[in-house]
Amino acid sequence: MPPHRARHVFAGPYVDRASGLRKDAAWLEAALAAPATRYVPVWRSRSLLRLEPLPGAVLLGREALGTVSPGELILLGQFRGAACFAVELAGEAPPSLAAAAEFTDLRLSGGLLPPDEAGLLAYARAMVYWRERHRYCGACGAPTRAVSAGHVMACTREGCGTEFFPRIDPAIIVLVTDGERALLGRQAPWPPGRYSTIAGFVEPGESLEDAVAREVREETSVEVADVEYHSSQPWPFPSSLMVGFRARAAATAVACPDGELEDARWFTAAELASGTPALPPPQSISFRLIADWYERRTGRSLADEPGARLWPLKR
Repeated sequence: MPPHRARHVFAGPYVDRASGLRKDAAWLEAALAAPATRYVPVWRSRSLLRLEPLPGAVLLGREALGTVSPGELILLGQFRGAACFAVELAGEAPPSLAAAAEFTDLRLSGGLLPPDEAGLLAYARAMVYWRERHRYCGACGAPTRAVSAGHVMACTREGCGTEFFPRIDPAIIVLVTDGERALLGRQAPWPPGRYSTIAGFVEPGESLEDAVAREVREETSVEVADVEYHSSQPWPFPSSLMVGFRARAAATAVACPDGELEDARWFTAAELASGTPALPPPQSISFRLIADWYERRTGRSLADEPGARLWPLKR
């Protein structure tokens, strides 16, 4: 499999989503009563992980959750042969649910988990985030209620009945090169030395390719040509799908006219290997875009270069 086709963290057929069962009341009732059914807790957008001896997701039995209304549960599907639901937990302090486990930011810890567990937790986080922000009807303001096992939020006001479905925000992310160098930028809040690929949200009425050209132009003044799809990555922080591209620069003069970036510049493969910019964490599509270009140019793995500097993973 070519390097750019390798599966990203959070991506993959890690769960049978069982979409055909979301309206099957008998099946759902039986699943909620089954001892093998597991629940993925989400507290303040954080996921429950056991970090020692090896990082792993903590999936709970129903007894560990206490009193939870079935209407608050979101069916994720079948995971490792058992029904699996997401549940949002309330409270100012994180609940203590399992020994040696804590609620952790999945953005930083996802790359440490088994791939199927990382994907499941990302799915749960995204669904909980969407549901929490659709408690009221966007058309009339009335409360909504969950239907289809948590995958639809329906207005409760008679005469309205508007239904809301899970949404994602498509964003492009692109590595622009001029053959010898890669174009990277940095935002002002980042620690000194950190650089990444150019990214931005797709706007209404805009194709992905047009968004690539616009974002690169707005953020760096560079015009691009030969835009080519690379891969995509679910990125539920909070609800994005990162669509990755490669592009060739039609001109190489760089400026940062819109203020989105503090700096943007060209880096050679040798500079990337020597640690001149600190690169994104390896679980990100941004790093994959950079590393794929580096390997194509040098025949070596960027992650294995002793001088390469990656953004640290923190809990």
